[in-house]
Amino acid sequence: MKRIITPHIAWAYFLNLLLVTPGVAQDYDPVSEVRQVISQLKVGAHDWPQWAGSHLRNNVTDEPGIATEWDVIKGQNIRWSMPLGSETYGNPIVANGKVFVGTNNGAGYLERYPHEVDLGVLLCFDEKTGEFLWQHSNEKLSTGRVHDWPHQGICSAPLIDGDMLWYVSSRGEVVCLDVNGFRDGENDGPYKEEANENEDEADVVWTFNMMKQLAVSQHNMCSCSVTCAGDLLFVNTSNGVDEGHQNLPAESAPSFICLRRSTGEVLWTDNSPGANVLHGQWSSPAYAELGGVKQVLFGGGDGWLYSFAADGNEGKSELLWKFDCNPKESLYVLGGSATRNHIIGTPVVYDGLVYIAVGEDPEHGEGGGHLWCIDPTKRGDVSPTLVYNSKNPSQPIAHKRLQALVEKDGDFERDNPNSAALWHYVGNDPEEFETTMHRTCGTAAIKNDLLFIADFSGVFHCLDAKTGKAHWTYDMFAASWASPLIVEDRVYISDEDGDIAIFKLAPEQELLGEINMESAVYTTPVAANGSLFIANRNRLFAIQEGTESNPSN
Repeated sequence: MKRIITPHIAWAYFLNLLLVTPGVAQDYDPVSEVRQVISQLKVGAHDWPQWAGSHLRNNVTDEPGIATEWDVIKGQNIRWSMPLGSETYGNPIVANGKVFVGTNNGAGYLERYPHEVDLGVLLCFDEKTGEFLWQHSNEKLSTGRVHDWPHQGICSAPLIDGDMLWYVSSRGEVVCLDVNGFRDGENDGPYKEEANENEDEADVVWTFNMMKQLAVSQHNMCSCSVTCAGDLLFVNTSNGVDEGHQNLPAESAPSFICLRRSTGEVLWTDNSPGANVLHGQWSSPAYAELGGVKQVLFGGGDGWLYSFAADGNEGKSELLWKFDCNPKESLYVLGGSATRNHIIGTPVVYDGLVYIAVGEDPEHGEGGGHLWCIDPTKRGDVSPTLVYNSKNPSQPIAHKRLQALVEKDGDFERDNPNSAALWHYVGNDPEEFETTMHRTCGTAAIKNDLLFIADFSGVFHCLDAKTGKAHWTYDMFAASWASPLIVEDRVYISDEDGDIAIFKLAPEQELLGEINMESAVYTTPVAANGSLFIANRNRLFAIQEGTESNPSN
């Protein structure tokens, strides 16, 4: 394991450890924090109204009675299941008696769009019965796979508050919908241009087209799961490279935006990654008050984590700090051989600290990764080191897109006295596969100072959240696209083989069980209102102790 503790920052690191002694840490209850955030929305106390439950993005809950055994073939403990499309990457969201999930049109729920028609769709089901209620349909963009990859559907998860829903569509639009569709007999506006007002169709309230209105050029797809603070809605635009995977057609377009949630009005934008976006930008934002300041955290396509003042500053973005999540000598190249990565997972806030890991488009293969713990109270460039050049050794040079430090050009690095890195995890022994931190699509989940994260190579890691020391690792023998869910004293994680592994929440490894879902699971399990909701590749399951359903339904 590699820790960034240099002579310049060792004293600050030591002071931080004094402030987070085990006795003090036990006073922090992440479940209460998540519940408190959920209570600010007009949803049920045991609902799960956005990706990772809250804007802290820490996927933890104390939901009682969640099943640890079920059988999707026999229907044991399966309350209901419903068909999804042929590919499902959108995570289930549960709020106000409904379940929402993004997928493609493989299920063909609407008569006007048979299953052969490729769409990105957001489906709405009744939480208790699984009855299909309505669908929001997104026809494929004419520009093709560079902006809207075939059959991938909706890859984001919505945010629910009261009767309204917000999500990012496959067409590069931020959409506000009425959660009741047209079943309430009203066409909510100002948007009134729906194709029809059938009960199985979505009622659009407003829409904001990032491609047309901000000149964004998303790469392959948009996948941001939005979050909010009051009437502020935070969105990663997914601006990225063109079909050649090299050039940025819209390098001046914003990567991060803040909209007025009630109307869709743009409040501020920022294009900090600018020309340094490596590939795509598929991370989702987090929000928290940290050090007394309201901060929104964005993972950039350049591999940097950015923090902005949530309210902006007179209509403009206000950068608070930025952190390079890759070593300066790392190099980005297409394919699996790159050592520099961008960020796909979501930043997590736990006990006043921020946690983030790097990743890459799964199509570009596996590779080494980095997981960081960051102090969010510092300002400016808070990266572990700064790069200089021998021609002017007293002034740090600007970041370079593919490789920040090119030794043959006279570049060198020095410790950053303003570093916010508290620890850096690459694995206890990076020479061994099972003890290496690899690239990840996932997000950490943390409780009792135990941090869990799965990497794309299929290794599941359990660390001490305050020191970065690994307690244990587990090889799932299958890639994992997902993030862990902590429920009471258990941890659930899914993989591409369709297995859900359940571990005891403990610093010693204890596998409680492993259950197969009969198809790949790219999503994260969700616990709400006494049930576990899992979307595999083509079906959504509501899992509840003591229930049974006909698996053929």
